[in-house]
Amino acid sequence: MKNIDITEISRNPVELIGKQWMLITAGTAENFNCMTASWGGIGFLWNRPVAFVFVRPNRHTVNFIEAQPAFTLSFMPEQYRQDLIFCGRHSGRDVDKMAHTSLRPATTPAGLPTFADAELVLECRRMFRTTLQEADFLDWSEVSPAWYAQDNPLHYLYICEISAAYTA
Repeated sequence: MKNIDITEISRNPVELIGKQWMLITAGTAENFNCMTASWGGIGFLWNRPVAFVFVRPNRHTVNFIEAQPAFTLSFMPEQYRQDLIFCGRHSGRDVDKMAHTSLRPATTPAGLPTFADAELVLECRRMFRTTLQEADFLDWSEVSPAWYAQDNPLHYLYICEISAAYTA
């Protein structure tokens, strides 16, 4: 992995997150979990580069995010699309995702879990977490039926400082 300045990322964040997707990976090198996500963003807040991601509180990965001060966002080449689909549809509570995918675990220089073939890796230090609230939506009637059925709790929103960025 080559360390780069966050300002050197030339890819459009909407394309990266919304179309290419990302793996949110948290834990330690020895014990981690990843999940596929396509909601979030990259920007500038509190005078620092940040990433923000949305994770449902019932996802297994939340336990790993909450247990450590930092996690990674890994953007994989298109050849890993089926692996990302698998990681989005299966819980680490029930299946060993590494045994069922071609993902190759690796660590960043800071020791955070990621994947050897990632095109881009962002190290993210948790700064803020809140739970989305129905009362805060200005268009709840449009959002609710599509994303929040009775068995789907509202997401946590994590805002994280991007402490390092790496490319392949």
